Parts: sequence; structure tokens; C-alpha cells
Amino acid sequence: MSYYEERMEQDLSTLRNRVSAVAARIQEALRNSVHATLTGDRVLANRVILGDLAINREIRDIDRICHAFVARHLPSAGHLRFVSSVLRLNVELERVGDYGVAIAREMLQLSTPPSGSIASDIQLIANQAGRVLEEAIHAFNEGNPDLARGAKAMAPQVDATFRKIFEDLLLEGESKARPIKDLFALLVILNRLGRVSDQAKNICEDTIFAATGETKAEKVYRILFIDGKNSSLSQLAEAYARKAFPDSGEYTSAGWRPASQVDPTLEVFLEKNRLDGAERRPKPLDLTVDELGRYHVIVSLEGDARPHLPAVPFHTLLLDWDVGAIPEGLDTERTTALLEESYKNLTFEIRELMEALRGGGAS
Repeated sequence: MSYYEERMEQDLSTLRNRVSAVAARIQEALRNSVHATLTGDRVLANRVILGDLAINREIRDIDRICHAFVARHLPSAGHLRFVSSVLRLNVELERVGDYGVAIAREMLQLSTPPSGSIASDIQLIANQAGRVLEEAIHAFNEGNPDLARGAKAMAPQVDATFRKIFEDLLLEGESKARPIKDLFALLVILNRLGRVSDQAKNICEDTIFAATGETKAEKVYRILFIDGKNSSLSQLAEAYARKAFPDSGEYTSAGWRPASQVDPTLEVFLEKNRLDGAERRPKPLDLTVDELGRYHVIVSLEGDARPHLPAVPFHTLLLDWDVGAIPEGLDTERTTALLEESYKNLTFEIRELMEALRGGGAS
């Protein structure tokens, strides 16, 4: 090994060790913030807050080391990917540290420590999020993309837990067992713990990029078009979206009072416009809140759909589009004319939506 190679390996080893050490400190601070919350340990909470200042200084110093490494060694390929991944990792670790501080600060505002189901919920989501973070950091330290993919796959359970816990918090509020101020503080604590898993997913992406050069795939959006009967406009929207933007989304449609069959005039219209992608069978809108939560966007084509949904999931966007109605009982010629007009409106709205979601390159 040449002197140059030996020096570069020494610098890389120093960088890895510094990253591993600061990540361990941040994990410990997060655990301490949760422990302080559950036990009412105000001294420990203050220690977390003050300790974050030193962590931030260390992260800034690691940034400096990364920039110096690039200037000194002019790295390429894997070494350059590693250093750029460390710079991104630093941002994510600093955010996790900030979440720990936020939890500690909110704990100091609580009138009494959480108890009962709320305490159990905090411990549960803290354990889940902490495990994802631990596995993500381990994968980065090992430079192992397979471990990173495994850790990333664990993250969705944290989201599911958060939704369940939110319901528990609502019940706590309805019981009026705690001051409103406490409920807001508990909500912030739970939210920050949920966000830890989001940062852990980002760390997994950093690991995969550093090890393989693979970048995060473009997001594929799940979109649900709904109306009453799912026999006309929602079917048309699904068919057009599938044809126009097959790589950008997964599309389906449903109705809250589904018809027995698709409108025959629509069948002809779909054939004429070569829109053959949709499953031409009305489907019932009988999804649970968790099932609705799989969709990034729900589009109602028949007014306000909220009365027909069990709830609108927090991370799901519900849109109401007025693209024209197709009244029943019209002759074929009039129905076709209205379909033409609605089709023009739908193509415009869907294109606007997909470009907002995926940018001008949506396809």
C-alpha cells in the first residue's frame, strides 16, 4: 500500500469512528429523553438538552473533516459516495438529536409523568423507532446494503403504531384526566418518536447509496378515485391515469354505493379512446382507515366524500374535483357529449396532480 493509500485509509477510519461515536451518543440521548419522560426525571431531561450542544459541535466537526477529506484526496467512486453519504447522515443524526431535545423540553412542561396506556404507548413506539434507528446505524457502520434494506422494511410498523396511539391520546383527552397543555406535550413527544423512524429510513438510503451507488427510486404514488356508483367518472379517471402515467402511480377506483355494472356508454367511450387499463367492474368503497392510509391521494369526483369514509388518514390527501356530472336517464348521444367534456377536465386535473407529485417528468 502506497503512502497516499495508507493516509487515505487512516482518514477514512477516523471518519468512520467519529460517525459511529456521535451516532451512539445520539441514540443514548434519545433513550434518556424517553426515560426522563416516563419517570419524571427533570435532571436527566436537562442533561439531554445541554448534551445536545456538544453533539452539534461534533457533527459540525465531522462536516469539516468530510470537506477536508475531499480537498486532500479528491476521492472518486466509492470513497466519494461514502463521504457524501456521511454529510447527509450528519443532517439526519442532528435531527434525531433535536427530536430527543424536543422530547426532553416537552417532558419539562408536563404536570405529571404519563401513566397507564399512554406510558405504555410511549415506551412501545420508542422501542420500535429506536430499534429501526439502531439497525440503520449498524448497517451504515458496516457498509451493508442488505442490512439497510432490512432495517428500512421495519419502519412502517412505527407508522401503524403511531396511528393506534393517536386514538389512545384522543381517549385520554375525552376523559379530561389531564390538562390540555399536557395533551399537546404528549402529542409532540409521540410525533418526534415517530419521526425518528423517518430519519432512520433516510440513513438506510445513505447506506445503500454509499455501498452500491443506487439512488432512491422515484416514488410511485397510490391514488384512489371515488364517487357514488363507480360506474362512470371514477372508472374513466382510473383508466386515463393508468394509460398516461403508468410509471408514476398505482391507480384504482371505488364507489360508496357501487352499481352492478359499468355504464355501457362508458364502455364504448373507453374503447374509442383506447383506455383499456381499468378493471371494468364497480367496486365497493369498504376500506378501513389503515387500508385508506395506503393511498397517498384520494380523489372524490362526486362532492365531499368525508361522510362516506371512516376517516381521512393523516398522511393521505383528500381532493374534491368538479369535472362535471353525468346524470342518469340521458340518451347515448347526450351522455357521450358529457363524457367528452368530463374527460377533458379529468385529463387536465390528473396531469396537474401527477406533475405536482412527480414533477415535469411524470410518466
